Amino acid sequence: MPTSKINIQLQEKKQNEYIQKIKVEIEPLRQELLNHKIYTKINSMEGLKVFLQHHIFAVWDFMSLLKALQNELTCVQIPWTPKGNPLTRRLINEIVLAEETNQDENGNIKSYFELYIEAMKNCDADTSKIMYLIQLLREWKSVRMALSQIDIITSVKEFVGFSFDTIETKKTHKMAAVFLFGRENFIPIDFISVLKKIKTQAPQDKEAIKKLVYYFERHLKLDINNHSDMSVQMIKDLCQNDEQKWKDVIDMSKTALQKRVDLWNEILIEIEKNNKE
Repeated sequence: MPTSKINIQLQEKKQNEYIQKIKVEIEPLRQELLNHKIYTKINSMEGLKVFLQHHIFAVWDFMSLLKALQNELTCVQIPWTPKGNPLTRRLINEIVLAEETNQDENGNIKSYFELYIEAMKNCDADTSKIMYLIQLLREWKSVRMALSQIDIITSVKEFVGFSFDTIETKKTHKMAAVFLFGRENFIPIDFISVLKKIKTQAPQDKEAIKKLVYYFERHLKLDINNHSDMSVQMIKDLCQNDEQKWKDVIDMSKTALQKRVDLWNEILIEIEKNNKE
C-alpha cells in the first residue's frame, strides 16, 4: 500500500478517536439536557408559550452562528476567489440551504427562524421581544446593545452572548464545535412527544400546535440524517491533527452545552412561576 494512503488512513483513524473522545467528554452534559425536568413541565399550552418565547432567541442566534461559519469557510467577497477546502464549502452551503431556505408544511420556502415565528403565532405565544431584537439590529444596533434594551431573562442574554463571543474569535474550529456539539440535534425526540401529548389532552389546540410539531420533526430529521454527519466531517477538516484545536473543540462544546443547561434551568423557573400565577 502506498505511503500516502497509509498516512491518510492513520490520520482518519486519529480524527475518529478525537471525535469519540469529545463525545465521551460531553456525554454528562448531554444527558443532563436530554433528561432535563423542563420537558415534564411543558405540559400545557401556557407552559409551552413560556418556553417558546425564550427559546426563539436560541433559534435566531443559531442562524447567526451558521452564517458566520459560511462567511469564514466560503468566499462571500467580490471578486470571487476559491477559499478553503471545496468539500467543507459544499458542506456548509448545503446546511445553509436547508436552514435558511427550507419548506413549510405547504411547500412554501422559509427559514427555520421564520417557520418558528409562524408556529409561535399559531400558539399565541409572545413574539414581541424577538421581533424587537430584529428591529433594533436592522437599525444597526450591536447585538449586545440590542439585548440590553430588551427585557429578557439573564440566561438568554448569556446564551446569545456566548454565541457571539465565539463568532468574534473568527476561529472556525471553535464555531464549528459550538455549532455541532452545542447546537445541532439537542432537542430530544421526547420533546415532540410532549407536544403531541398536549395536542391530545387539549383537542382545541390541535391546529395551533400542528406547525410546531412539523418544525421540530423536520429539524430533527435533517439533523439526524444529514447535518450531524456533515458537521463532523467539517470539524475533522478544520482540526486535522492539531491537538490544541481538538482541545478547543472539547472546551467550547462543554461551555456551549452548559449554557444550554443554564438556559433550560431558567426557562423552567419561568414556567413554574407562570403555573403559580
